[in-house]
This record gives sequence, structure tokens and C-alpha cells, in this order.
Amino acid sequence: MYNIDILYEAVALKGHVCVGLDTAADYLPPRMRRESLSDAEGVLAYNRKIIDAAIDVSACFKVQIAYYEALGLAGLKAYAETLRYIRDRGSLVIADIKRGDIAGTASRYAAAHFEGDFEADFVTLSPYMGMDSIEPWLVYAGRRGKGAFVLMRTSNKGMKDFEYRELKTGGRLYDAVGDKLAELAVRYTGKYGYGAFGAVVGCTEQEEAVAIREKQRNLFFLIPGYGAQGGAAADAALLLRDGNGGVVNASRSILKAWSSTEDLPEDPDNDYPAEAARKAAVEMRDALWAAAGKAGASR
Repeated sequence: MYNIDILYEAVALKGHVCVGLDTAADYLPPRMRRESLSDAEGVLAYNRKIIDAAIDVSACFKVQIAYYEALGLAGLKAYAETLRYIRDRGSLVIADIKRGDIAGTASRYAAAHFEGDFEADFVTLSPYMGMDSIEPWLVYAGRRGKGAFVLMRTSNKGMKDFEYRELKTGGRLYDAVGDKLAELAVRYTGKYGYGAFGAVVGCTEQEEAVAIREKQRNLFFLIPGYGAQGGAAADAALLLRDGNGGVVNASRSILKAWSSTEDLPEDPDNDYPAEAARKAAVEMRDALWAAAGKAGASR
């Protein structure tokens, strides 16, 4: 069984929310940061509270390694402990590392993030050195059911610099990436029809979403762009298939939900942010469920 099958089942049970633990120390409420021995320990403690609060209403968590690397060795320890805590609690974790090297280097990266201290269930990968940058990771799909989300059509402003380049053979560069991943999916297909390795497809370009989903029916999507980047539940739902086939990431809108509430206490206690995060995750889950139902009914 592939991890992508477990993720499919988690979406069916708990909804489409992927909580992004892109946790900066200044996201913490002032009291928690003051009471922490270091920023790294504060981030770890905060992550645990968010995980505990949202685990039953989220399909998975995504941890962006850069936020932890910026805190040095203590930050990498917090990163490893965050991954371990999520997996020990029985949830799935995506290590957002965006690796893209080849050969022996790629093999070492795969070992680093699919085994040992930094073990995750999924990773994010960049394909632009070619499919030989993806192959070393596939060993772990066969051996241990691991998965990955490969950058296809992202949600950042600069995506059109390269991803939208027209190909002489027709289509755009992101179409070529999707087609290559679809070929992999034939080799590593899970029980629900999705390839072990999916794609990162942003929800900020609504006019293309239906065409992408219709073409790549066997790819599970990690969907960024929701919330702070302008994507709405209706946009993300267009990238789903029969109400499943994707998880929608949100980071700041959940991590910093405590700071945007109208009734914010002057000095909120350390449980208040987790309560606000859970409320934000539930609202997002419900909005996506409702939008997925409408999108399915309209097709």
C-alpha cells in the first residue's frame, strides 16, 4: 500500500486540509515566545499545540524545512521532532524540501528524508533537471510506499517565467511535467487509481484548473495558493476529482489565526492560539467540502 492511498482515505474521512507548519518564531503569541528558552523550542512547542488541535480535522501536515534551517542546528532538531510528533500521532507529513538534484546526490537526499531523523511520508521535488532527478526517490515508493509531490504548475507570481513556456510539440512546460508524472503513475499506481508521486498544482488560476484535472486524472494534487495567496475554496475544488484527489495547503491563515480574531485578549494564554487554529482549520475544511460538492454537481 502506498502512502498516497492512506492520504486518499484521510481526505475521505477528515477533509482536504493540509496544515502548513511553516512556523516562524514571530508567529508565536508574545507570551509563548517570552516563556520559551529559545525560538527553536518555542516553535516546536507551538507546532505541537497546532498539531494536537487540528489533527482530527486535517488530512495531513506540511513542514517547510527552510523555517527550521534558519534557526540553525536547534531549528533542525525542532524540524525532526515536529516530523516525529506528527507521525507518532498517526497523521501523514509532507516534508516541503523541493529537492531537484541527480544521481548519487539525489540518492543521499532520498535517504535523508525517507529514513532516519528526517523521515517523512512525502516530500516535494523539483523536476527541472530532468526525470533522473526523480528516479532515485522512486526506490522508496516501491520499498516503503513513500510518495512525493512534484512541482508542476505552482501558485507564485513567477510561475509564468518558465512553467508557461509554450512547447514546439504543443502545450506548456507544466503540461510536459504532468505527462511525465502520468507515465510514472502507470508504474506505481495505488489502490484508488492515483500514482504514488503526485503533483503540486496551485489554485490561483481558475481558468486552467478544470483542464489540468481532466487531463491528469491519475495524479493526486498538493494544492497551494489558498487563503493568503488569493485562492478560494471554489478554486481549489476545481482541482479535485470526485471530491478527492487533492489536499489544500494553508499555513499563515491557520498558524496566525489567533492574531486576526476580533476578540483577541491583550496577552493571550498559550492555549488560545491552538483554539483559533482549530477554528480556522474547521472553517476551511467545511468550505472545501461544500465547494467540492458543488464542483462535482456542476460537471
